[in-house]
Amino acid sequence: MENPFEPKKRKGPRATRLLELDAWLDSTLYDAGFRLAEMWESITIFFRRFSFTGFRRAFFELASEGMTLGTAGAVLMFALALPAFEETAGDWKSQGEYAVTFLDRYGNEIGQRGIIQRDSLPVEELPEHVVNAVLATEDRRFYEHFGIDFLGLARALAQNVRANQVVQGGSTLTQQLAKNLFLTNERTVERKIKEAFLALWLEMNLTKREILQLYLDRAYMGGGTFGIAAAADFYFDKPITDVSVAEAAMLAGLFKAPARYAPHVNLPAARERANIVLSAMVEAGYMTEGQVLSARLRPATPVDRGDQESPDYFLDWAFDEVKLAAAKLKIRNHSLIARTTIDMGIQRAAEESLEYNLRQHGQSYGVSEGAIVVLDNNGAVRAMVGGRDYGASQFNRATKALRQTGSSFKPYVYTAAMEAGLTPESVISDGPISWGGWSPKNYTRGYSGRMTLTTALVKSINTVPVRLAKDHLGIKPIRDIAYAMGVESPVESHKTMVLGTSSVTVMDQATGYLTLANGGIAGTRHGISQLVSHAGEVLYDFQKDAPPPHRVLKESTVASMNSILVQVPEWGTGRRAALDGIRAAGKTGTTQAYRDAWFVGYTGNFTAAVWLGNDDFSETRNMTGGSLPAMTWQRLMTYAHQNTELKPIPGIDDPFVAPIGVARAKPRDDDVDALERPPVMSSATTEFLREMSEVFRTTPPMDVPAQPETLSALQEPAPTGPSGSN
Repeated sequence: MENPFEPKKRKGPRATRLLELDAWLDSTLYDAGFRLAEMWESITIFFRRFSFTGFRRAFFELASEGMTLGTAGAVLMFALALPAFEETAGDWKSQGEYAVTFLDRYGNEIGQRGIIQRDSLPVEELPEHVVNAVLATEDRRFYEHFGIDFLGLARALAQNVRANQVVQGGSTLTQQLAKNLFLTNERTVERKIKEAFLALWLEMNLTKREILQLYLDRAYMGGGTFGIAAAADFYFDKPITDVSVAEAAMLAGLFKAPARYAPHVNLPAARERANIVLSAMVEAGYMTEGQVLSARLRPATPVDRGDQESPDYFLDWAFDEVKLAAAKLKIRNHSLIARTTIDMGIQRAAEESLEYNLRQHGQSYGVSEGAIVVLDNNGAVRAMVGGRDYGASQFNRATKALRQTGSSFKPYVYTAAMEAGLTPESVISDGPISWGGWSPKNYTRGYSGRMTLTTALVKSINTVPVRLAKDHLGIKPIRDIAYAMGVESPVESHKTMVLGTSSVTVMDQATGYLTLANGGIAGTRHGISQLVSHAGEVLYDFQKDAPPPHRVLKESTVASMNSILVQVPEWGTGRRAALDGIRAAGKTGTTQAYRDAWFVGYTGNFTAAVWLGNDDFSETRNMTGGSLPAMTWQRLMTYAHQNTELKPIPGIDDPFVAPIGVARAKPRDDDVDALERPPVMSSATTEFLREMSEVFRTTPPMDVPAQPETLSALQEPAPTGPSGSN
């Protein structure tokens, strides 16, 4: 115990040093704080000299806020500009040195791509009235603005407000070139922002002459032609240097809407548009009314090209395929003839089916665009529709647009299940399920309990494929199956992908389903069968030079999947796709908010994928895959199978099915995509029954000798109908 009366021991040197350090730290911090306070007071006193009151204070307050907002705006501009400038990466000026003439599957010429369209003629060598006609209508202040014409934009806005409709556009020629070179025609704010930045970029990196040159050489001019020189040759059979004022006005009118004003398609509309161009030339001061009078009195007349039409979306894609094949084989000859696989009859039927259904039902469903790919089951591309109007938009929605697949992705999930050993008769529960906080529901919000995989896929149940992925397969095997079957678009690894949240192209969907249609063999899709030199030398042959096809699915898997998918058009969600008397397989797909709707299906002969939606990703009016897409598919495939020897679907012995109206596998379906169809017989069957009825009506009783004409009527063969088939 410590003695309070005992003297305390002195602290050692270490304790003394700590006390000194503490005292120094306290005094230093105090001095620093004091000096900072003095400094702040001095600064405050100094700035009080700049204190303003009244309107001057308001001015400086606004200026300060303006600087703040300006800084934030500059940061935002840079953030928006970066994605736009990424589009300029690579050799965007070069079109390649290829000159390719394309033939269809029967050897008929269907179009050209590359420099063979016509060598570019320098702007300074073009007739003055040609250049003036373009500038008068497209951009009168071209040489005065820096890529964006605010005066022109204000003038166009005023004209549109006055007319209460869009009568003038505010885009400059440079902005239009930016869109043609780097962007698509989608009507979104993002695209317009990119267009503005790219226009500024072009103005900074190119001269006005180079911009005008590119615009005149790269613009689509209708009739499968690109560039004003090629258009002059196609429409008037003369070089651009020889066109008259009337012909120049007609050519200049094509830049706005080449499909609408193409003179070989709609001559009255082309002449009306040319008249507007002539008036614009007078208003701009390039010519007088007297100088254009002759052109008004004697309008241009194009040469007769008949009904020549080019499958332009297909040609754009095929041109890229040619360049890939030539580069891979190191073909030095770039002037080529490409024998393609396209069938122009099926191509026209695909275009007609899409346009017919959009014209008839597009407004009621709130849908404006679509895309189709048709493949022969040997892999040959027979038709490709990348949109309604190539003249309005050259963006190929069949090969470049990534759209969510909805339930049309489910066959990949079930294929993976069959590969893993399950069968169409395997029973899975359709009940509530949660997976990491995700609780998917069926479309009807109800559940049906235990069911076979066949019923689940045919009725497009949502919980069953989720349960397959969660409890039996996992995500990776499903992705691997999709890639193996031919899907090239990136498939997301998130669990929701089993219900079709991944975005793929129409070509991907057609290719993937093709693997089921041709027995589990992948690697057969192709659009170019041969590349031939103009001397007749075969430089590339798909059968010899392409990688050999390979099996990716077991035959038992293919048979199981096909046995399920043939029931979708019979009693499932795709009954509007049912073909009269022809067995078909397929699957519908509808995405959230009805933004995308699909029908992808196949017979023993052809595979076709149909997508319908809107370019701006806006919602449709409750359009499902079992409605308009299925109807479009059915109309197209009905034509494609005329006068065709029917082949069976792998694993399905009979290519024929009971005609529509005759009882099929299941009597009803309560899925929203499935719509009851009334009993309908084909026209050939109806006519045959009508004639048989007439024969029975006119046939005398058996005990009365038959007249010779009656006997001859009974001996006549049954009518075959307009297509030549029973």
